[in-house]
Amino acid sequence: MQVKLPGRCLPDIILSYPCNNPCIFGNLSLSLHIILFFKKKVMDNTKLIDIVKSAILLEIRGEAFYRKVAASTENTGIRHIFDVMAKEETMHANFLRKKYRELSGGEKMTLSGLPDESEDAVTNYVLSEPMKKQIAAAGFEAAAISAAIDMETKAIKLYSESAERATDAEEKKLFRWLADWESGHHKILYELDKDLKERIWNDNQFWPF
Repeated sequence: MQVKLPGRCLPDIILSYPCNNPCIFGNLSLSLHIILFFKKKVMDNTKLIDIVKSAILLEIRGEAFYRKVAASTENTGIRHIFDVMAKEETMHANFLRKKYRELSGGEKMTLSGLPDESEDAVTNYVLSEPMKKQIAAAGFEAAAISAAIDMETKAIKLYSESAERATDAEEKKLFRWLADWESGHHKILYELDKDLKERIWNDNQFWPF
């Protein structure tokens, strides 16, 4: 028996269904294999959308926090760092919103419009020693740096794990890119925190020799 598959009457996804055996369609009912194929595609897309939504929320929270710090500190160096990071988080959130709209509309994940890594202005910024000395050990800036490190750590974890789980090359590349960018933020914050701790240690003569 020859079975005709009128592709124009079926969703495009059916045409890509990897089935070597004839799939019988009767009374508009799909075969069990096709139903399971659809279900997996829907579940995978729903899971990806949920991850993107979580990522957007992380970026929005990061942007709000960094803007608050930038507006509250009197240290011009710290203000610059947090202001730049706030702008970059906004850029990430806007890009992810675009991907969310594409995915919600049934489109495949693409990396069109992905910002260039050279735009990461904060990782090459170095705080001068006088500016570092203005950061009080128990002050607002020190606490903000510590909190920011925790935020970046969570973001890196989400993006790295998402990249590991992704089976689509474009999805994997997107999450890897986000993880690398947030790692740049984490690095400069970690170095600041490390310098601050060492200065406190030295100033208070905590060294045992």
